[in-house]
Formats: sequence, C-alpha cells, structure tokens
Amino acid sequence: MKPFERLGEARTPEGTLLEFFRHDGSYLIRAGGIELMSTRRHLSEDRLAEVACAPLKGKPNARVLIGGLGLGFTMRAALKELDADAEVVVAELMAEVIAWNSNPDYDISVAAIADPRVLIAHDDVTNVLRANPKGFDAIMLDTDNGPDGILMSENARLYAARGVRTTIDALRPEGVIAYWSVGDDPKFVGALMTAGLKVETLRVRAHNTMRAKHTIYLARR
Repeated sequence: MKPFERLGEARTPEGTLLEFFRHDGSYLIRAGGIELMSTRRHLSEDRLAEVACAPLKGKPNARVLIGGLGLGFTMRAALKELDADAEVVVAELMAEVIAWNSNPDYDISVAAIADPRVLIAHDDVTNVLRANPKGFDAIMLDTDNGPDGILMSENARLYAARGVRTTIDALRPEGVIAYWSVGDDPKFVGALMTAGLKVETLRVRAHNTMRAKHTIYLARR
C-alpha cells in the first residue's frame, strides 16, 4: 500500500486541525482526522456548480459566489458553465487552503485561480454575503460536510436561521442557492422552507464508479 504523504496543516479559528495529504497521485484534506475532500471523489462538487450555473449561460455579467475553495472543483466547474464576462467570487477562510491550491508544485487550481473571472476572497463566507446585498445570481455553499455533517464548528452558523437569512439577502431576485451536503437533512430542508424558499433535493454520485451519493439542495425564493 502506498503511503500517505503529509504536505501541510492548518488550524481553524476554533482549533480544528486541517491536514493536507498526497496519496498515490491524488490529494486530500482531512478535518479532525476525517476526510473532507479528495481529488478522487469530486463528482458531486462538480454537479453543485453545474446545476447552479448552467441557467446563467448567456446572462450578461453574471456574478456567483462559492463558499469554500476546497480543492477547487466547484470553482473549475463553474468556470466551464459561465460566460467570459462573469465573475466568480470564492470565499475561503483558511489562507493555507488558498496556498495549497495556488502551489504550482501540486497544480491543483493554479490555472483556475489565474482566470480573470475569479476573485479569491480570504474571508469568512458570511462576511462576504453581508458585504454584498443582492449581489449574486447564484450562491454555492460547500463548507464543511453540510448542515448535518459539521466538522468545524465555525461553519455551523451558516446553516442556522440567521445564516440562511443572510444568504437570501445576498441573492438577486431570480437567483438560486445551492447547498452541498454529505447526506439528507430533512430538518434543514424545513428550515429553508420556513425562510420562504422553494427547495429541490438532488441525490448525486460522489464518483462515477461509486454507489455512494451526496445531496444538493437547490433553493429559490
């Protein structure tokens, strides 16, 4: 068995340990010892961007927000869907995660970050939402493992009632919010509906060759 090569680590503001590994040609990030994301399993992250951004093709000056850079898959998938005049804002709290993606030695997201449509915001996504009232045509939130799979406590507020309201306030009238989740969370769906949103639940594969599925919630006014 090929060994895991530990390439870096970081601590979130509330103390969760993030670790960055390379294994058999792939990269992964663990939070508190649990795999958070991997370059081998990213189909659902791609799908998150596809369902949120495909309707924006042909829309002049579309502007979207991605909460959480991860290993860059949602960002790269969004760029494939959007026109040349779009803007993709990516909010990432951890400077180390931005550095890992930007490092040419790993070549994970170097080209995508250099795309003129991309703006990397080293900030909490909640702050970016608050600073942009009615600012986005699509908001894609892939922080942590979703509302019922929180590994980093600082992310919990994004899925609470006040966080949902903050997200809605940053949405343009015909916009969509897409939430990624490791699994189904009926309680969270109820919270979105209570906030006045219509919700569509999609079950998507984590990888083409795997039975495991993740959940995407598409929410609109």
